[in-house]
Amino acid sequence: MAYQAGIPEEPNALVQNISSNIQRLGLLTSELQRALSLLGTAHDSDQLQQTLQQNQQQGNQLAKDTDRLIKAFSVLPAGADQRQRKIQKERLLNDFSAALSTFQKTQREAADKEREFVARVRASSRVSGGQPDAHHGNVNPFLTSDVQVQDQAEAVSEADLRLIRERESAIRQLESDITDINDIFKDLGVMVHEQGDVIDSIEANVESADVNVQSATQQLARAADYQRSSRKKICILILVLVVVAVVVGLIIWGAARQ
Repeated sequence: MAYQAGIPEEPNALVQNISSNIQRLGLLTSELQRALSLLGTAHDSDQLQQTLQQNQQQGNQLAKDTDRLIKAFSVLPAGADQRQRKIQKERLLNDFSAALSTFQKTQREAADKEREFVARVRASSRVSGGQPDAHHGNVNPFLTSDVQVQDQAEAVSEADLRLIRERESAIRQLESDITDINDIFKDLGVMVHEQGDVIDSIEANVESADVNVQSATQQLARAADYQRSSRKKICILILVLVVVAVVVGLIIWGAARQ
């Protein structure tokens, strides 16, 4: 069977790589959570944003790589250790699903914080930029809404516009990555379903074997009863023959004396 380039074909190597990736994804998620706690605070900076984006992209790629490895592990040719592989696959699916769920939750939190930050920057820039106030006579209260929107847009500084564009770009990337993770969850759902079918098949085989054992036990019991019954009949027959022999012997002995 052909596998993708860079994916080992040896089961133990696949299990080791998958387990390592799951651990790395957990560590990346922890780093993302720490960085998120600083987002929107006085410690927020371009460097922090860069770190967030790098960790986010690494985590997303790591999730995709792990998904491919688990798929490769699932389609390995059957071997003598097939039962052990099923157990390993179930454990890996559970661990990966848990790590992926935490990672995606962190992604959603990051997207929400980015949206909140953009909203604050927009509001702050308009206020500091001297948004027109109709109550002070600076703006004709009968101006159309389009003109008001244009005035508000002009009140946003160039620096704030650049910052807003950068954060909105980060939000779009996060939303795209969240969609990618959703696709991986769908793959996991299919694999978990297949794993369930395999387990059901094993349970059915066990139940069938149990029925066969019970049937065999019943047959052995009947055979034993038949054997005991046969022995009893043989014993009775032997006893009858002995009695007949004794009687015949006595008759012959009596006749001989006469």
